[in-house]
Amino acid sequence: MRTEMLRQEASGQKGRQVRCEQVRTQMCSQVRAEMRPEVCTEELNLMKTVQPRSPQPDAALAAAGLRLLETYAGLAERGEHLLGRLLAGEAPRQWAHYPEDDAIDHASNYQWFYHSHSPEDRPGAVEHGHIHLFARKPLWGRRLYSRSERAFAELCGNPSANPATRHLLTIGFDAKGLPISLFTVNSWVTGDLMLGADLTLELLSSLTLGTGHPEVDAVIESVARLCEPELREVMRLRDEALRSHQAAGKLQDEALELLSEVRIDLDAKLSALSAV
Repeated sequence: MRTEMLRQEASGQKGRQVRCEQVRTQMCSQVRAEMRPEVCTEELNLMKTVQPRSPQPDAALAAAGLRLLETYAGLAERGEHLLGRLLAGEAPRQWAHYPEDDAIDHASNYQWFYHSHSPEDRPGAVEHGHIHLFARKPLWGRRLYSRSERAFAELCGNPSANPATRHLLTIGFDAKGLPISLFTVNSWVTGDLMLGADLTLELLSSLTLGTGHPEVDAVIESVARLCEPELREVMRLRDEALRSHQAAGKLQDEALELLSEVRIDLDAKLSALSAV
């Protein structure tokens, strides 16, 4: 995508924004105060207007950035929170799955759910909740015998389980519904298994979602496109944590829960994509 096209698209967003106070008032009527539901238009303006720091962006990154902006600008215009429809306008119940039976794309074979923990469960965490993202068996069933997957299975202690899903990634969100972190958790947390870093990154790079929750799907896909360096780092740290944990049955060791975490700064990424 050429830089001029990017500028024109970004400029077109401005006409769709509403005043921050209007958004805050409308959001509070839809999602309880616990959710701090405002999607601040001022933050969207900042994403678009901060001076660029990088040369002409890659077309795929530019498209992902514009899609992310389009999604949040549309939510702001309608006075909606990213998770408002998913939560049916109510504050989320801790530990509950949203949706209850997961959001599943049977065509692409990806699925996800959102939930939140109690503050006591993750002391010091600044996220409001997070989305767990999974790949279903058709995406990886024939890949488990590759050299890299056999090596990863050995790293994990050669688990004998054969679950129908593999956990790919967790995306942390703040109370405004903005992504703030990427992290991985041990297998006992999600009840399935993981995949090697190479295959996980490949599946994330080709991620497409059509679960019936278009705004959430768009944000997940955009984050996967925009955050490739952070994804590589979170996978490296995950494998390092698994490698350093020598105890038997490491995947079921409840003392080992959070394997890796990386903060993400989408403001910086979107500012860089506005390069002239």
